[in-house]
Amino acid sequence: MKNKYIDLIEQTFDFPTEEFKVIDDELYFNDIPMMDIIKQYGTPVKLTYLPKIGKQIQKARRLFNVAMAKVDYEGEYHYCLCTKSSHFSFILEEVLKNDAHIETSSAFDINIIEQLYEEGKFKKDNYIICNGFKRPQYIENIINLIENDFVNTIPIIDNLGEIDHYEERLTKKCKLGIRIASEEEPRFEFYTSRLGVRYNDIIPFYEAKIKDNPKFELTMLHFFINTGIRDNAYYWNELLKCVNVYCDLKKICPELTSLNIGGGFPIKNSLSFNYDYEYMAEEIVSQIKAACIRNEVPEPDIFTEFGSYTVGESGAVLYSIIDQKRQNDREVWNMIDSSFMTTLPDTWAAHQRFILLAINNWDKEYERIFLGGLTCDSQDYYNSEAHANAIFLPKISNGKTQYIGLFHTGAYQESIGGYGGIQHCLIPAPKHIIIDVDEEGEYFTKLFGKEQSYKSMLKILGY
Repeated sequence: MKNKYIDLIEQTFDFPTEEFKVIDDELYFNDIPMMDIIKQYGTPVKLTYLPKIGKQIQKARRLFNVAMAKVDYEGEYHYCLCTKSSHFSFILEEVLKNDAHIETSSAFDINIIEQLYEEGKFKKDNYIICNGFKRPQYIENIINLIENDFVNTIPIIDNLGEIDHYEERLTKKCKLGIRIASEEEPRFEFYTSRLGVRYNDIIPFYEAKIKDNPKFELTMLHFFINTGIRDNAYYWNELLKCVNVYCDLKKICPELTSLNIGGGFPIKNSLSFNYDYEYMAEEIVSQIKAACIRNEVPEPDIFTEFGSYTVGESGAVLYSIIDQKRQNDREVWNMIDSSFMTTLPDTWAAHQRFILLAINNWDKEYERIFLGGLTCDSQDYYNSEAHANAIFLPKISNGKTQYIGLFHTGAYQESIGGYGGIQHCLIPAPKHIIIDVDEEGEYFTKLFGKEQSYKSMLKILGY
């Protein structure tokens, strides 16, 4: 009878995978031995594997360029990072090394861009797609970029009054975009996105405010669908509606050249994850082209703004099991040395599931368990996988610590959790390391952030 943990994984999934393999009963992530990381840094520890970011960018660029070549698409493809997924310097620097562009959502994003430019890591002809409902400081920062010759800064109009601020203060000509207020999926609590301009208002708005204004040039139409890029009737219907708006607008606005389809490529949240990226890219490109042919307008350049897809699969969090509690005849709790609510807030706030694997003891028998965090909160637990309503890990052996890892955690967790701030029950933020590879392909690590100290917390609290 096969009842070892490695047997369970190999029988359940097509394992090993591109990213995960086991050598001598220990897990490797992107060919990095996780036990070596634990021996060097301890737990809990967050890690970012930088090469994955470049691989994701190049993969998407290849998918769209191949899709365009197959149908003789005449426009170009441009890859942007949705910065709100992760604002860390090492993330943006890695993105820019791969010739990608930036999408912003707040005033401080612009300050980051200015800092990167001063350091020689950002070029003035990079695209800067400025999204979101804009408060005065955000608008002021955007205007400063345009006035300082960041020539591809494109504020995306989110509400009809926004353009008046640019009209009043800009002295140089400005490229503009308009965001379409997409209709939400029927299961949503509201019908239309709060972001963007209604379909029926776009052409009248263009004719009244932009068409004859020498300060403005409308170059981009933008939309985003909250459910992501999915192969279902809702997504394809919304895509077609947005492309038709583009075609109608293009007929009266010759300078309109770009369609921004936002983000939405999913990431692997289970070893059983199955998503046909190639098919989706080809279908998006072919549907845009077909609509343009029907409307007799040139195909637009296609922009995407991938956030989770760019950075999500680069991240992981490693924990120790510090104790086991048997609370009744059916429920066994493995207690981790940190908190899910503070280190992976999406597991609590959005019921997000990540790839969970044992780091060591793959040759041991497995058992069903619940994972508990350290906070005094009933919601601080993790009890199921994306593919199953249960968690299985190796049985705890006396004298041998069990380590676990949650993988593909690189998007949003630090910003939602309040990196460096006050954590629930004052559980300290774990140390954060960066893993990269040198020219010979050998990996190396460096410490980005130490484990949070009590002094830093007390200072924030006013002590």
